[in-house]
Amino acid sequence: MGTGEGRNVGRVLGVHDMGRQVLVLTQVDPEATEIRLEGRRRMTRCSEGGVYAWLGDRASLPRHYRIRWTDRHGDRHERVDPYCLQNQLAWADRSDFWSSRQHTAETLGATPAEVEGIAGVQFAVWAPRALGARVTLPDGSLPLRHHPVTGVWSLFVPGIPLGCAYGFALDLVGGRTVWHTDPWGRRFEPRPGWRALISTSPRTAAQNDRPACAAVGPRAVSVYELHLGSFLRRPAESASYAALAERVVRHVAPLGFTHVELLPITEHPHEGSWGYQVTGYHAPTHRHGPPEAFRDFVDRVHRAGLKVILDWVPGHFAGDAAALADFDGAPLYEHADPEQGHHHGWGTRAFDLGRPQVRAFLLASARHFLRDYGIDGLRLDAVAAMLYRDYDRPEGRWSKNRLGGREHLEAIDFLRELTTTLHDEFPDVLLIAEDSSLFPGVTHPVSQGGLGFDYKWNLGWMHDSLRYFSEDPLFRRHHHAILPAIADYSRRERGLLALSHDEVVHGKRSLYSRMPGDDWQRLANLRLLLTWQWTHPGAKLLFMGAELANPDEWDHQQALPWDRLELPGVQGLLRLIGDLNRLYRECPALNADDMDGENLRFIACHDALRSVTVFERKEGDQRLVILLNATPVVRECYSVGLPGPGVWHEIFNSDSRLYGGSDVGNLGAIVSKRDPAMGEPYSATVRLPPLGALILAHSTSPSSELPVTHSQGAAPSP
Repeated sequence: MGTGEGRNVGRVLGVHDMGRQVLVLTQVDPEATEIRLEGRRRMTRCSEGGVYAWLGDRASLPRHYRIRWTDRHGDRHERVDPYCLQNQLAWADRSDFWSSRQHTAETLGATPAEVEGIAGVQFAVWAPRALGARVTLPDGSLPLRHHPVTGVWSLFVPGIPLGCAYGFALDLVGGRTVWHTDPWGRRFEPRPGWRALISTSPRTAAQNDRPACAAVGPRAVSVYELHLGSFLRRPAESASYAALAERVVRHVAPLGFTHVELLPITEHPHEGSWGYQVTGYHAPTHRHGPPEAFRDFVDRVHRAGLKVILDWVPGHFAGDAAALADFDGAPLYEHADPEQGHHHGWGTRAFDLGRPQVRAFLLASARHFLRDYGIDGLRLDAVAAMLYRDYDRPEGRWSKNRLGGREHLEAIDFLRELTTTLHDEFPDVLLIAEDSSLFPGVTHPVSQGGLGFDYKWNLGWMHDSLRYFSEDPLFRRHHHAILPAIADYSRRERGLLALSHDEVVHGKRSLYSRMPGDDWQRLANLRLLLTWQWTHPGAKLLFMGAELANPDEWDHQQALPWDRLELPGVQGLLRLIGDLNRLYRECPALNADDMDGENLRFIACHDALRSVTVFERKEGDQRLVILLNATPVVRECYSVGLPGPGVWHEIFNSDSRLYGGSDVGNLGAIVSKRDPAMGEPYSATVRLPPLGALILAHSTSPSSELPVTHSQGAAPSP
């Protein structure tokens, strides 16, 4: 069958009634030999494309007849002719096909199925401009049937085993043929191959119920971000999903994090993209094992009390020719406008989110990981690039929307559809936006005009906090207004405070190396920064390696320096993170809604000379006062204003010797008296540790509710 005849394949191949006889037309590899029908019936070649015919008695032909042939290598093959079966994708001819999530998710790609009692695989691909489409298999290619209403091509092929490699060849105008891997593929062969592999759904009965994790405070979200490829060992393929799960459970769970966030694990060809240039939106990467192994990874992490968030990239995709780019000879998944359809800085293509087929594709990807793998949340990468048509595009290289503005209206609609749909279907899912823009209402409900996300990365907090704590303490007095300013703008959205992978690459250095001073001061500064992060309103995120005080910038080609676990300073840092996470979970004042302006109040933010900051966090009856001393000088008799009388327990001291500090503290408690200071009715004299932070809890809180940390033993130095 030649190019241009593909859309007629449903009328040409198969069984044709000729009165008392039937004409059977089928197609096999053009280089095959000895093509026979049901045993000894020799078939006659009637086209250069490998179409073969047999004319004979109807009564002698079984309903499900078999084709036998010998391939170019001399191997023999046999299967039920796929063209003797009825079209199993009749609903692909319905005009509402793309609005039905079930039809698109369970129809496109390669789905193991049983038709008329025969096991096989249902293949389907969307290529509306193609003149013909074939599924390519190890033993040849087979033309697909065309559904003109939807632009889908499909065929049920009997006898295809699990693990079989396949792809799609598309015949285009002008006689050109292109080959693509399956956009809906759920498993792919190892690099440098591109073919998808037949795979079943990874769902199990247990996962349909979405495994419950150990209870955490409803507002306590503390995330450990990691890159699977460099977390354990290199090369990536040497670390199986099982081995990765064991290390996550052994290392991350004891630190008290509530979630792990994985840099994109959707299939991607280039390791150096860290997974952000995706080619397979429905498959976990093959690098660490098959899909079932990733499912088991999620289950194992769940059993340890951790939930799993995936980085997910709906704004742009890799431009590799074998994947989604120019799929049927022209832009299909990407925007047709060459400027809107490309991100030149990243070398990627931008999805055309105005197409219902593209939206269905992305929604199905998100639902697949949430439903079939039990994933608990998605962090959407580069949301700003989706929201604005001029993102990273110079003047004259972008066009205005239909209202004359720069907003990407179709992307905004898609994001609202996404958050609404996923929250309806998975009420407990966390949806997080990495948005560097000032777009209003990212975390506000869709019903109120917002985008409906649960959290937005507070990139302003990250930038300004690192700017402050990276300064030499001698000069911090000149930047003292930064911390209260951060708190002011952080109230606009429900924020996630991220010290992420982006901050430890491209010459920025590791968090530990960005801290000023000698080794002791660097560790103290890092403990101080983390205490500021955990006591500031908002969810928390820390990228792997920070807890090891890694002196080197993250390199995706190197594994984490696990030998640093033996260092006393690192062991202290691990204890500090564990205690901060426990306080965050157990203290309502710390995990209260960060959009509540009454939850955070600065008591002292003008002591620039000493670089001391004092603020209150409160929720209900619980009141906490946090003191930050951003200089290496011990403040022996520092008078601090307090909002209540009586005993204030020192429930945390970042300078505790158990954290690697100098153990300057207040013997576990101080007593405030009615002596106004800093605008507060009460005050007390405290010892502020060098480059240290204290958390004081008012004694009116029931003693049973006061968390106990390692720092309570901190005492004055001799």
